[in-house]
Amino acid sequence: MKNPETGETPHTASDVTSHVGYRLKRAHAALRGAMDRALRDHDLTVPQYACLEVLALRPGLSNAELARAIFVTRQSVNVVLRGLQDAGLVTRPDAVEHGRARPIHLTDEGLRRLRAVQSRVYALEARMIRDIPARRLRALLEDLDRMADALEE
Repeated sequence: MKNPETGETPHTASDVTSHVGYRLKRAHAALRGAMDRALRDHDLTVPQYACLEVLALRPGLSNAELARAIFVTRQSVNVVLRGLQDAGLVTRPDAVEHGRARPIHLTDEGLRRLRAVQSRVYALEARMIRDIPARRLRALLEDLDRMADALEE
């Protein structure tokens, strides 16, 4: 595959299935499918689980901050939060004294549900990386960060 603007190939891959982007998408799709299956038993979706994880670490985030943290739009996070609120897993005040941002917090039930499913999700990640030698894992994580940084410029 050649870049239409430069005529150059991004690397020496013989076909698209050998490109970094394709491999990243394949890994993402496999992880997403495995997470969907693990979370189904706990009546959670992957975006809902991501919200619970982030809110456990950073309680009081606004909708916009939470959307950025879980890589979705503000509109999408509103839909996710509605479902979490209806299930009694998060709370947000109806109004705030200053500004417009309404801080979001986990409820006790939200924290309980998160703790109930965390071990399954963490086991998936352990399974995903088990064949990567520890000495290479740090480099892989750094390379993934470099790739993301290069595209965010």
